[in-house]
Amino acid sequence: MAKLLVVLALLLPALAAARHVATASTKQPLIVSGRAYCDNCQAGFETSVTKYIEGAKVKIQCGKDNKVTWTSEEFTTDSTGTYHISVNDEHEEEYCDVLLVSSPVKGCSKVDPGRDRARVILFRNNGMVSNNRVANNIGFVSDRPLAACAQVMQQYQLTDEDV
Repeated sequence: MAKLLVVLALLLPALAAARHVATASTKQPLIVSGRAYCDNCQAGFETSVTKYIEGAKVKIQCGKDNKVTWTSEEFTTDSTGTYHISVNDEHEEEYCDVLLVSSPVKGCSKVDPGRDRARVILFRNNGMVSNNRVANNIGFVSDRPLAACAQVMQQYQLTDEDV
């Protein structure tokens, strides 16, 4: 009986601490991060001369059954074109996308179709251990390609030997 009391005395505080840690971790916000860029070669993807946009505006939008149910405030990218969005609510039954809103770069403010949004998972019980969510990069396309783009695009061409 004394051994049982000792085991319980050691085990109960450990179980209580584990429960506290689990509860605390679910109260932490989910952090969504990614980058906004300018496709200055009009390539439809990032290249070696892609510029990441400081001051671009992005937001998160969630929905269900083709109806928007929640939209975050707008967030601004930092000097590396990176945004970090803190989300307190979970959206298990909804799809959520990070959306481009605007670019401060003159000549690169048109949203690149197909790269205008990035899908993110905003709920915890999905097998992910971390509260961090990394979204695909999203981009604007420039009005005119840079002069260096012809040479850059040649780097991406496949030859018969590559196939």
